[in-house]
Amino acid sequence: MKLISTLFVAAGLMAVSAANAAPDAAAAQSLLKDSGCLACHAVDKTKGATSFKDVAKKYKGKADAQDKLIKHVTLKPMVEKDGEKMQHKALKTTDAAAVKNVVDWILAQ
Repeated sequence: MKLISTLFVAAGLMAVSAANAAPDAAAAQSLLKDSGCLACHAVDKTKGATSFKDVAKKYKGKADAQDKLIKHVTLKPMVEKDGEKMQHKALKTTDAAAVKNVVDWILAQ
């Protein structure tokens, strides 16, 4: 019985550590590049849109940060650029894990 309890605890710890694993920066940056995001966004400076560091700062400590950013990068909301309303592009993937990785990477900046 102790062995089974130990295995369940170990499995739970592995699941928590996998969920809290650092994002894959290379994969996130590659998807951002392939999706055209880097045409307007940069990591640490305002290009034509908010920098990823400023996005991370805006959402720091907010429980709904991940959900809001996932919606923003997948649902093509209207945004304003240079006084003009336009539809934000979506990431070019339907892989939920890849989208989550990008969002986690942005929030880690």
